[in-house]
Amino acid sequence: MDAVDVIRAKRDGAALRPEQIDWVVDAYTRGAVAEEQMAALAMAILLNGMDRAEVARWTDAMIRSGARMDWSALDRPTVDKHSTGGVGDKVTLPLAPLVAACGAAVPQLSGRGLGHTGGTLDKLESIPGWRASLSEAEMLDVLARTGAVICAAGSGLAPADRRLYALRDVTGTVESIPLIASSIMSKKIAEGTGALVLDVKVGSGAFMKSEAAARELAGTMVAIGADRGVRTVALLTRMDRPLGNAVGNAVEVAEAVEVLAGGGPADVVELTVALAREMLAAAGVSGKDPADALANGSAMDVWRRMIVAQGGNPDAPLPVAREEHVLRAPSSGVLTRLDAYAVGVAAWRLGAGRARREDAVSFGAGILCHAKPGDRVREGTPLLTLHADDTSRFPRALEALAGAFTIGDEPVPENPLVIDRIT
Repeated sequence: MDAVDVIRAKRDGAALRPEQIDWVVDAYTRGAVAEEQMAALAMAILLNGMDRAEVARWTDAMIRSGARMDWSALDRPTVDKHSTGGVGDKVTLPLAPLVAACGAAVPQLSGRGLGHTGGTLDKLESIPGWRASLSEAEMLDVLARTGAVICAAGSGLAPADRRLYALRDVTGTVESIPLIASSIMSKKIAEGTGALVLDVKVGSGAFMKSEAAARELAGTMVAIGADRGVRTVALLTRMDRPLGNAVGNAVEVAEAVEVLAGGGPADVVELTVALAREMLAAAGVSGKDPADALANGSAMDVWRRMIVAQGGNPDAPLPVAREEHVLRAPSSGVLTRLDAYAVGVAAWRLGAGRARREDAVSFGAGILCHAKPGDRVREGTPLLTLHADDTSRFPRALEALAGAFTIGDEPVPENPLVIDRIT
């Protein structure tokens, strides 16, 4: 095999043969294919796409580049969830213990934030003592004791994807749907879960801005799961406004705990329960309603046990930023728009996110939204409260929020949070 021949084939619009895919993924993982060659191939894939057989084989090759996890020792079925990323999306935090409280095991491998979207691990690390890095044996122990674990993926899981993901980030090829789908699904299938529910977000705060692109991505991932024997379902959900009221790290943990306590914002509760029902159905677990598990405290019990099992203190005070700035409504009326992307960028500039993977985050930084689209506001009342450790961060965050909201005279129709279900 020769890397240039593989690049030329895809450049000219041909479907790559299975042996070409197997070779190039393995050779790239070993360092035998140069970064510039894989960059050229990734761009050719972005421009010319892949058919279903190619995507399935590419995903399989990335899975085979590393280890496979095994949860067969557990006495309950496994199911996982993956979100394509959004602003204020803290759903994983209440969802994993909620599904565990209803009878399934949830081995949730999560990531960190980059840019305007938050990372589950960054949020959880705001809890004093909590550990993101666990060995497979430790994961199995936490799962056996609590039913849920949320942690970082180990270095042995789909290492080909780890290299390719970093390359795509710096070569303008992040948007390739075949590469996005195979990246997500290779890690989730290697994780060894028996069923998978995907939350594919659509809107200004999502990576997929259009419903058509989100549908294509969801359909591609569901097909990959079906080809690998993993029961996979996708929900298309709206991300044109922040999810919930809190955007950041510690502030989102606090809001997730509110949901587990039977309260919290209605949209976060709605999406958490909808995804929980899909996960339980995919895992073949019946007899319990997730809404009841939130109301009766059993999901909160699992959350507390899970946090303790990973070294955290669920009763410890969460970090609080040293400074705050209140953005007030400039006029009275109905808040008709609050742009998710702008709020996400502002939270990132306040210190809640990172520009590079090696950057540290401020656990207390973030934004609290005092009104959601559809709410009436009065001139001078708080609209958003910005939190940061340094007042020098406020001006650039406020720049991001210029034009981020609209106050009108009449309410606008509210679109459903869940757009569609893809199977």
